[in-house]
Amino acid sequence: MLAMTADTGAHRLVPQRKPLPALGAQDVLVRVLACGVCRTDLHVLDAELPPRRPDVVPGHEVVGEVVAAGPRASRFRMGARVGIPWLGHTCGHCEYCRMARENLCDAPAFTGYDRDGGYAEYCAADERFCFALPASYDDAHAAPLLCAGLIGFRSWRIAGGAAPRRLGIWGFGAAAHIVCQLAVAHGQQVHAFTRTGDATGQSFARQLGAVWAGASDEQPPVALDASLIFAPAGALVPAALAVTRKGGVVVCGGIHMSPIPAFEYSLLWGERELKSVANLTRDDGEAFFRLLEKTPVHTHVQTFALADANAAVAAVRHGTLQGAAVLVA
Repeated sequence: MLAMTADTGAHRLVPQRKPLPALGAQDVLVRVLACGVCRTDLHVLDAELPPRRPDVVPGHEVVGEVVAAGPRASRFRMGARVGIPWLGHTCGHCEYCRMARENLCDAPAFTGYDRDGGYAEYCAADERFCFALPASYDDAHAAPLLCAGLIGFRSWRIAGGAAPRRLGIWGFGAAAHIVCQLAVAHGQQVHAFTRTGDATGQSFARQLGAVWAGASDEQPPVALDASLIFAPAGALVPAALAVTRKGGVVVCGGIHMSPIPAFEYSLLWGERELKSVANLTRDDGEAFFRLLEKTPVHTHVQTFALADANAAVAAVRHGTLQGAAVLVA
């Protein structure tokens, strides 16, 4: 099969012919129909996440059709459409797994990092960590839901869900454009922060219902109740705290961030909270997909052929698209 493997030294993807993935007892083999390109894939490619194995195949927003199954895999029928997310396995017995916090498992396996992901024609995954996908989304539009949507949803919930009236979103990419729609649908006032000079991104945010959009060094017209930071820039942490009211919360939604600069304690004082989001749980996914039945969102995607995966990665890296990049079969 054709697979795009990570060359972390050159920070690019290299096409390779690889055998079909071997299946574990509870694995399913899927023919990849679509795979979203997530910023985490860039962190893998750039070795900002320490490399775990050579020539790994990135991609953890995988939509595929089940074509084979391991001897103990019986959850999905042949031909079923499934979603494969970042969390690919947990140990089930560490203290975090026992307290229903499997996203913090001490011995996890992540799709596209510890095991090969969806930048390929075929992908294997533990069926216990796969999701059934809403039929209302086609393959390309379902793919971003599996990380941009899930991590965005978990970040939003940790920030209080629909409770904060004024919500800031920092970095208006794939996750942000999904969360913005959820927040607006729940009556929240979204304030979107983009790179300086990104008039296109600010316009996109307003189209999705944001009441204000500006650069990350601008002051919003009101103090915010909560902020979600999706851009991997540490300097945004004190910037977000500075425009958050007393008792508010700032949530960092990424898996990697550049160093956070020192800041005055006064920015945190007043019972402001600063939190991070780590991975996801299967319960997050089930709750998110149930919510979409009541509050559907439209994922904006730009599609690329698998062989053009480097172009898709470049588009995400440089912020030249609106919404999400998706590789399609």
